[in-house]
Amino acid sequence: MAIETLPEPSIPITTPLRPRFGFLTETPIIAVATICLGLIVASAIVAPLISPHDPLLLVPAQRLKPSSAQFWLGTDAYGRDVLSRILYGGRVSLLIGLGSALISIGVGLLIGLVSGFFKWVDAVLMRIMDGLMAIPSVLLAVAVVSLSGASIATVLIAITIPEVPRVARLVRSVVLSAREEPYVEAAISVGSSLPKIMWRHLMPNTIAPLIVQGTYVCASAILTEAILSFLGAGINPETPTWGNMMAEGRVYFQLKPSLIFWPGLMLSLAILSINLIGDAARDALDPRMKKREGGK
Repeated sequence: MAIETLPEPSIPITTPLRPRFGFLTETPIIAVATICLGLIVASAIVAPLISPHDPLLLVPAQRLKPSSAQFWLGTDAYGRDVLSRILYGGRVSLLIGLGSALISIGVGLLIGLVSGFFKWVDAVLMRIMDGLMAIPSVLLAVAVVSLSGASIATVLIAITIPEVPRVARLVRSVVLSAREEPYVEAAISVGSSLPKIMWRHLMPNTIAPLIVQGTYVCASAILTEAILSFLGAGINPETPTWGNMMAEGRVYFQLKPSLIFWPGLMLSLAILSINLIGDAARDALDPRMKKREGGK
């Protein structure tokens, strides 16, 4: 006698896979932040096309020149064009921020899914994550860079390591809550494959929180890179980054404060814009906010 297998229940996905991004223009301040961040990213991408000078070119005869038609923001202590270095510095700083966000989300998502679904490995993985979170992120980054040498890859890894536990714990909490839902229990009871359960029923619930967390990780990574460079433990000083420019400019702060002001302004605008967009994303993608709006 043939045994009929029950079809897998059709389960609605509560969290959309393609969240709307209309919140980026809902309020004037968020719209300004979006435009500001877009201009910073665009200027960094096209830096080779719009930079008036080579950011690495040393011209000792032109050192510490004021703003002029030739050097719009003046020159630094080595005769390098400040504007060109700011444009190229944005490429490195934003690359580290974006890279840290993507890597930490990818690794943290995997750890969080495994830890939240398989209870027998949860305790071990979470104790490892707790140990990493107990170490101050800047000190850990300084130690990694000191052992491995200063390079973009090393700084990226050093900044990303402390962010992985935060993402992992966020994903784990979402998975622990979603795993008890009736549609996940039904999928397990009818024998759905593990990859299908993870991909179709658990991962969609993590998308909205990860988008918000990614903005915070990106802003934090940009700031941490600047701190490391300012402390002399970041990327090679010759590489133009906003942190390196401020570290070099502090020696000449009283003589020419603009050496710190301009890269510091770009750093502040980028971080503030990313944080504002992250706050807007949190309000737009939080299910509780949607319920409140629907109840009005």
